[in-house]
Parts: sequence; C-alpha cells; structure tokens
Amino acid sequence: MFEIAATAFANFFITIDPIGVVPFFIALTAGFSAAARRKTALTSVAVAGAILLVFTFIGQPLLHYLNISLAAFRIAGGALLFLLAVDMVMAKEGGIRAPTPKEEQDVAAHHPDVALFPLAIPLLAGPGAIASTILLQAQHAGDIAAQALIAGVMIGVLVMAAISFFLAAPIMRMLGLTGVNVMSRVLGIILAAMAVNNVVEGLRASFSFLGG
Repeated sequence: MFEIAATAFANFFITIDPIGVVPFFIALTAGFSAAARRKTALTSVAVAGAILLVFTFIGQPLLHYLNISLAAFRIAGGALLFLLAVDMVMAKEGGIRAPTPKEEQDVAAHHPDVALFPLAIPLLAGPGAIASTILLQAQHAGDIAAQALIAGVMIGVLVMAAISFFLAAPIMRMLGLTGVNVMSRVLGIILAAMAVNNVVEGLRASFSFLGG
C-alpha cells in the first residue's frame, strides 16, 4: 500500500503542482480582498476536486465503454504527461498546463470567475491530473482499498494546493519566482521519466516480444 500511495503522491504532486500554481494564483487574484482570495482558493480547489473525483469513478468504465485497453491508455497518457513535462522544463505555457492566449482573451471578455477558469481548469485539474487519475485507478481495478487510497492521496494534494494558496504571499517571498521556476523544472524532469515509463510499460503489454 505504501508503494501505491507513494506512486500516486508523486503523480498528483507533479501534475497538480501545488507550489507551481502559486504565481498564477497571485497574478489572477491581484487586487482581491483577503476574503475574496480565500473564497477563490477554496472554490478552485473544490471544483478541481469534484472534476477529478468524477474521473475517479467514470474513468475505468469510460475506457471499457470506448473499448480502450489499459495498455493503450498508458501509452496515450504517458505521451500526454510527457508533453506536460516538456512544458514544465521549457517554461512554456501551452494549452496543457495553462490557458492559451486566445482562451484568456475569450475569458476576459466574459468576466468569469477565475476560480473556475483558469485556476480549477486547467491549472489544478488539467489533462495531466485527469490522465493520472484514470490511469492510476485503472491499474488497480477491482482493488477498492487501493483505489480509495489513490483518491485520498489526490484529495490530500489538493488540500496542499489550498494551503499553498492561503500562504501564497509568504511562499513567493521565500522562494521567489526563480525558486518556483527551478522547482517546476526539476519536477518536470521527474514527470518526463514517469511518462516514458508509462509508455514503455504500455508497449510491453501490447507487444509481447518487448518482454511484457
């Protein structure tokens, strides 16, 4: 169980990135009162948690309904996580980790709640976190205890994100933008290795001559 929890924590900590989202939170809530910032933090984390919990329950049945094998999803999910890792290492802000410039313009024109977009989606519950949720749950299909543990770890990382939002100003003073960027790049390298491992395991399961 410890290994399952450790793997889940590594996946969710890197894809949700509770420290790396702090600069976005500060920028998006600039000018907000302290009460408004707290409300935004709680709302964004709650919405992200609801989204990931939905995929916790429907992810595996959805794969079965679409006739997608776990091996195929491991390859696709690994490729997606690798793209996210590249964004993190190269400090790119594409549509995987953050909203595109066009999305930001469209959102600004309609004056939405920033807690929902882009904080909840895609900064917290982005494609990487969703892929990790489905993949981890599918890997332990039938093991209710393991699946509950994975969901609990995911919620725990989201709680860490909420705490990071509450402590956003002290965190930025302590780490600085450079520190946050360095941490993001290091986590991106780790995520890239995990992504490649998912692709390799998926290929092994799909092609027996590779040693699966």
